[in-house]
Amino acid sequence: MMAPMAREENRATTSTRIRTPETPTPAKPAPRAWTTRLLIAGIVLTALNLRPAITSLGALLEEVRDALGMSGSVAGLLTSVPPLCFAVFGVTAPRLARRFGPAAVVCAGMVAIAAGLLIRPFTGGTAGFLAASAFTLMGIAVSNVLMPVIVKRWFPDRVGSMTGLYSMALALGTASAAAVTVPMTEALGGSWQTGLAVWGGLGAAAVLPWLPFVRDRGTTPAQGGTAPARHAHARVDASRLRVTRSRTAWALAVYFGLQATGAYITMGWMAQIFRDSGVHAGTAGLLLAVTMVMGVPLAFVIPRLATRLPHQGPIVLALGVCGLAGYAGLYLAPAGGSWLWALLLGISNCSFPLALTMVGMRARSSAGVAQLSGFAQSTGYLISIPGPLLVGVLYQHSGGWGLPIALMAGLMIPQMAVGVLAGRDRTVEDEATR
Repeated sequence: MMAPMAREENRATTSTRIRTPETPTPAKPAPRAWTTRLLIAGIVLTALNLRPAITSLGALLEEVRDALGMSGSVAGLLTSVPPLCFAVFGVTAPRLARRFGPAAVVCAGMVAIAAGLLIRPFTGGTAGFLAASAFTLMGIAVSNVLMPVIVKRWFPDRVGSMTGLYSMALALGTASAAAVTVPMTEALGGSWQTGLAVWGGLGAAAVLPWLPFVRDRGTTPAQGGTAPARHAHARVDASRLRVTRSRTAWALAVYFGLQATGAYITMGWMAQIFRDSGVHAGTAGLLLAVTMVMGVPLAFVIPRLATRLPHQGPIVLALGVCGLAGYAGLYLAPAGGSWLWALLLGISNCSFPLALTMVGMRARSSAGVAQLSGFAQSTGYLISIPGPLLVGVLYQHSGGWGLPIALMAGLMIPQMAVGVLAGRDRTVEDEATR
């Protein structure tokens, strides 16, 4: 996995030397290499923390509902909290990054994740549980937005491979929380509070790699010092960019919102769908884990493939077809073909790393990526808010999963359409200026 990244870096370095032979070789390469490794560790640990707060809750949702006395509608509200928080808090991330630096904001986000996960299970009521969840999700929201910015800023010549590494770690964290939360809870005495709180330790570990960078405001350590003048000029131009004038930005925002709708419905409800069809709770958690773990290899492959294609529409369509097939199977035979449906839906959920990759490709500068990422993710998560809540309401009032699954499948059609538009080879700077 690291070998292709190293070859990519070597090619970029050789190309840079050919173009600018007068550039002196930095005097201290060792600190740069150490800094780069530390940044990569920070990116990986951060990505591992961006979904366990959600999928660990999905695995124990029935126990949490019983303990706190939640109805199906309130549980649907709980599964809608993540996109709501991502929309509300994510929009503040670019401004916070300009003031404090992206590394400092991500570090603070990891602190919020760790604290919220440790507090959430012991609040004693639904209101406190929701408030602690919102605090955790605030940290996830700003980190969500700033990860593409950090990749573009510190690794501009390795956007595909670094986005793939980040997406792969995110999928691994998502799948691990889904797979091991139930057996880990049983091993720790059967208390759902302990099973949820233990994930706070992973958040605390993610704080450490960012501490050396919290004072950074404008340098690019992995590049060996201050960003080139052309990047500074790009930041000035991007600061005046009106992203809302770009059709590609809107298409990307809607695509992000629809894929997020499907993802959070899956993370919040799929284990319950399998349990209601007669599947054991532990097996249902494993099935959810299969869906999430599909993102581990594909999240590394898809961004690298996307950066090599002039148009990402074919990838969008292929992922959408897998999603439609998975929902059809979930409707017709949820228990009989459960492993196949989990596999297909896991492939479909890889639209998330594809969306992140397109964010990095549809803007020319790191500042442009920051604005596009903030707009696309915040708008997208606003779009995704009603989905999980509506699934909970439909489930409670219809008494089954037919209508919710039909809703999930129906949303896949517009997702494919706007994804094709977002995949066109153009930048938001050009469209906004025009």
